[in-house]
Amino acid sequence: MNRPNEGGGADPDARLEERWITLEGRIQGVGFRPFVARLAAVWGVRGWVRNDVHGVGVRALGSSSRLAAFIEALGREAPPAARIERMRVDPVPDRPGVPPLPDDGFVILPSEHGGEPPTAPTTPDLALCDECRRELLNPAERRAGYPFLNCTQCGPRYTIVESLPYDRPRTTMAEFEMCPSCRREYEDSGDRRYHAQPIACPECGPQVELQDPDGRVVARRDAGIAAAAAALRDGRVVAVKGLGGYHLVVDATSAAAVGELRRRKHREEKPLAVMFPAAGDLREWVEEDGEAWLHSAAAPIVLLRRRAGGSLAEAVAPGNPWIGAFLPYSPLHLLLLRAVGRPLVVTSGNLSEEPLCFEDGDARQRLGRIADQFLVHDRRIARPIDDSVLRPSAVGPILLRRARGYAPAPFPLPADAAAGPALLAVGGHLKNTVAVTVGAGLVLCPHVGDLGNPASLAAFRASIAWLRNLYPQRLDLVACDAHPDYASTQEARLLGLPTVPVQHHLAHVLSCLLEHGGGPSGVLGVAWDGTGYGGDGTVWGGEFISIDRGARVARRVAHLRPFRLPGGEAAVREPRRCGLALAHAVWEGDRVRLGPLARTLGFSEAETSVLLQLLDRGHHAPVTTSAGRLFDGVAALLGLGGRASFEGQVAMALEGAAAVVRGPLEPWPMPVVERADGRWEIDWRPLVEAVIEAPASADRAVLAARFHRSLATALGEVARRVGWGTVALSGGCFQNARLLEHAVQGVAAAGFSVLCHRELPPNDGGLAAGQALAVRWGITRVDAAD
Repeated sequence: MNRPNEGGGADPDARLEERWITLEGRIQGVGFRPFVARLAAVWGVRGWVRNDVHGVGVRALGSSSRLAAFIEALGREAPPAARIERMRVDPVPDRPGVPPLPDDGFVILPSEHGGEPPTAPTTPDLALCDECRRELLNPAERRAGYPFLNCTQCGPRYTIVESLPYDRPRTTMAEFEMCPSCRREYEDSGDRRYHAQPIACPECGPQVELQDPDGRVVARRDAGIAAAAAALRDGRVVAVKGLGGYHLVVDATSAAAVGELRRRKHREEKPLAVMFPAAGDLREWVEEDGEAWLHSAAAPIVLLRRRAGGSLAEAVAPGNPWIGAFLPYSPLHLLLLRAVGRPLVVTSGNLSEEPLCFEDGDARQRLGRIADQFLVHDRRIARPIDDSVLRPSAVGPILLRRARGYAPAPFPLPADAAAGPALLAVGGHLKNTVAVTVGAGLVLCPHVGDLGNPASLAAFRASIAWLRNLYPQRLDLVACDAHPDYASTQEARLLGLPTVPVQHHLAHVLSCLLEHGGGPSGVLGVAWDGTGYGGDGTVWGGEFISIDRGARVARRVAHLRPFRLPGGEAAVREPRRCGLALAHAVWEGDRVRLGPLARTLGFSEAETSVLLQLLDRGHHAPVTTSAGRLFDGVAALLGLGGRASFEGQVAMALEGAAAVVRGPLEPWPMPVVERADGRWEIDWRPLVEAVIEAPASADRAVLAARFHRSLATALGEVARRVGWGTVALSGGCFQNARLLEHAVQGVAAAGFSVLCHRELPPNDGGLAAGQALAVRWGITRVDAAD
């Protein structure tokens, strides 16, 4: 339908009709109410719009044709950051409390709080938009150089909101009273900051200042940013308070600065993220094009292949072919990067493995021995959030950490799980997240981290409290991992509610199905990861689980051949132990052959003797089917790393080695054999033997690439034998882009539909979502095959 002229007014001779429109989805904090008001003016519709605890309500009066056009345009022309999940059009309800129509025009009313628990999604923080960027850098604008400018399409949302519905009085911006100029913009329907809740300017908004570690002011406002930039150019470490917490920042081209940051932060080799001044600067340092994600409203860190010979310090990502790159997503970051004029390491403000600092006092206490200076501001952060991490692949993006820009956007539950007990799901022990059911959906909090220290446990508890504060409701039960020793499981039992344990790998698969609306009734789930508590008391990690929703049953139908982990958890920290264990299985404990191999792996004679005794006797050497440990062992056998200073390090090296190989490769045989108990088992011994016995002249890159191809081929063979038409891939091993690509392409070529993650991480960051779906479906354990 053609649009009428702006301000065309109502049809004077048309019969007027009235409609009550309710909308749900991500429509608070994205400029939706101003959009509705402007659209009503275009179509000559009279009425009002307001936020409520469920979303947005609209009362509209106009001719039949214009109302129809107005309603159609609501869905078709919504703001870019909006996502309408549901829209209903009804007669206006005949009940007390419904505001009357205005005498003329269309207005935005104050939000309705109501007496019901809120279900409206909380909008994630939005990266600096192009219009605000131009304004920030235009000396003629009144907000030129102001590090906290924003509009209806960008700026802080989740990190400032304290309760719903989303309005300035319920955010930390309530502490800043608008000046007359900001107030005029806020109330002007023609202004792009019309009803922008965090609106601010240099006269009335937050301010920045540079402080020393004792809190003494060094410089304020523009001078503070300039002084921080000078400190960074001089090789100093600066703690910068951003949108959702503190970053530790150094010059990414200075080996000395990066090395000193690593020493102070106790982060030996784990890669550090690099923020580049502009997308054009990336081409000097990376080979891949990730601009679609870098310039998105989420603006995550994107893993891109590093270009050889760049001037970034090698210590940014030692021995790693990828760089975690991102662009300035807030005005403060952009101003700082432009002032420094070179890429900066911008990493989480914490000690290694601790949660992100976001409160000023805590940051000064925990970062005081790391940072030389603090670039701070006086806008309070309501709750912390880390940067999201994403990597491209040939089959779509892989989200490695779901946080800023993505969380806490909700997921709709499948129709057969939309109703049920109100529950909290507490996730796993590593890469923890927690989730709560809200109406017919599920809200997952941002990345919390590993729960291995008191500070992380405190952050875990705070995340639960924040979720329950945003979405207050009476909870019926708590879903947790079946591992009794996980900190999250133990914390669940202290909440005073019934707990429902969910098998770890089942939760992985269900988290993938949640993204795909639940998938078909019958699915083969493939869950490959490092470790997870198995239903038989062993350590699982290379699992094939048949899920029959109609029968409400999940069965373990296949897995990798088991092997032992000498020393238990020590084998996770020392992948060379996994390599020795694989060789022990291949050579059936032959010490004549194992001795020289052990020396190659760096073990002394005494260490070798002890480890082989553990493997022979099965003492302190738990059985596992872990694909992650298979990756570790093969990487160690190829000489790619015997010890790991961070999770997944040598598996990343194995993928990195394979990345240079292009074209088809012949897979090694990995027989799929049927066991006496009816399960299928992938025998990796021929593959491992080929790796061990490869001549010294063999190209390690080709061997690494054949390993990936062989695993994917075996996966497809199991899919053919099980026979479900759909295969769902989940678990931390599918963070590996090469494995994922081979698996998806191979399984799809065999005629199967393939489901993989897009909006949830395949790692343990998605477990809470899978746990919640498991409880709603009533499928929480994995049975043995028939």
